[in-house]
Amino acid sequence: MKLILAIVSNDDATAVSAALTKENFSVTRLATTGGFLRAGNTTMIVGTEDDLVEHCIEIIGSESERRTEIVPSTASYDIGRYASFPVEVQVGGATIFVLDVEQFRKL
Repeated sequence: MKLILAIVSNDDATAVSAALTKENFSVTRLATTGGFLRAGNTTMIVGTEDDLVEHCIEIIGSESERRTEIVPSTASYDIGRYASFPVEVQVGGATIFVLDVEQFRKL
């Protein structure tokens, strides 16, 4: 048995969760916050059999869209002044961890 942790954008979370549920995966959703952009994310927790891991990852990947966004950034000019300018960054997609489960009990 494996435990899949998938961190996805809040924009994609509903679609990912619905697609996983449609394929009979049990999903637990946690609201989380990313460190780089401090943007809201959703962490999905999925427990599944070893032979279904790749199918689960495919579903997550198909519903997690990578996109480009413009975000404000600041730079210092070493004289106590800061300037704000837009920076293009990649957001979305998914970060996925697959862990071995030593024991599983449903009480």
